[in-house]
Amino acid sequence: MRIVVLGAGRVGNAIARDLAEHQGWEVTVADSSPDALGRLSGAAGVRVVEADLSRPEVVAATVDGHDLAVGAVPGPMGYATLRSVIEAGVNTVDISFFEQDPFELNKVATRRGVVAVVDCGVAPGLSNMILGHCEATWDEVESFSCWVGGLPVVRHWPYEYRSVFSPIDVIAEYTRPARLVVNGHVVSRPALSELELLDLPAVGTLEAFNTDGLRTLLRTSTVPTMKEKTMRYPGHAEMMRMLRDSGFFAERPLEVAGVRVRPLDVTARLLADAWQPSEGEEDITVMRVEVEGTVAGAAVRHRWDLVDRYDRERGVSSMARTTGYTCTAAVNALASGLHRQPGVVPPEDLGRNQACFDSIISYLAARGVVLTHAVEEVA
Repeated sequence: MRIVVLGAGRVGNAIARDLAEHQGWEVTVADSSPDALGRLSGAAGVRVVEADLSRPEVVAATVDGHDLAVGAVPGPMGYATLRSVIEAGVNTVDISFFEQDPFELNKVATRRGVVAVVDCGVAPGLSNMILGHCEATWDEVESFSCWVGGLPVVRHWPYEYRSVFSPIDVIAEYTRPARLVVNGHVVSRPALSELELLDLPAVGTLEAFNTDGLRTLLRTSTVPTMKEKTMRYPGHAEMMRMLRDSGFFAERPLEVAGVRVRPLDVTARLLADAWQPSEGEEDITVMRVEVEGTVAGAAVRHRWDLVDRYDRERGVSSMARTTGYTCTAAVNALASGLHRQPGVVPPEDLGRNQACFDSIISYLAARGVVLTHAVEEVA
């Protein structure tokens, strides 16, 4: 296998190393940042290429000759990059958090014979696979809930938050309207709304708020009640609402001292420093998925919990592990021929395929990303 990873951020870095170290495949990583590429210096089996991935013709030239491409670029570039990869006729697994509808690319992917797995991180991604698995094996699924968050182990004022993603992608979670499913109907709620507190044994008390994480499930699933919420340390949501409602996340340019600037760009630049993890700073990823329905005639609630921590030995953040290794697990499933049908493939479709689902869960467990599963009957 010849694989190209588009994007050399912290998650792209983890993806490239995992594919090269554990699979022994030939891996090329492309990015416009020499500093990001430099962090891969000396990684066995990894070649780096400096490339401006904002240009479609550069993306096409970069993926040419490869068996598969991994999309790990910031969200605003994600859709255009995915389209360029598909048009180039290269199979792909993508984790970028873009706003556009990926199914708009289904016709061209089918015509080009390309398998394009989208939203293939921890959530959306692994959470979708769990629901897809339930839909394929249960009598009936009645509700799906997902709470997920990446957090620093040590809390630093004021944000008590660190990010391994582009700040633009995190801010998008705080600004895009959150789409939920209530009584079979898609409804919209403001991001950061409907705050609730959760007590998790391994972490303590966290707050959870609405974000637009259901994504492809809104189209592919018929479950009548679905929600996804992001978790942070208590107080974070109020701070983000203050910034948002004061205009700091606005995209419309303002004139300041004779220069037109978008408040969003200035805020993202400032938060990039404030949210940047220090070298070796430890983080934790927490996810809880609850699915209710009927199995073998009995009303049940299944709960999957994930608590993953920073890999000290390899120096890989938990969020990079859980997001990146879910992606590489899907790459491995495609390489093994477990999914061959061309088109845009949401992660829940991989979950509906028993062989794919088992392969991905086993792949993650081999890397220490382990889900605990509990079952209880409900009235």
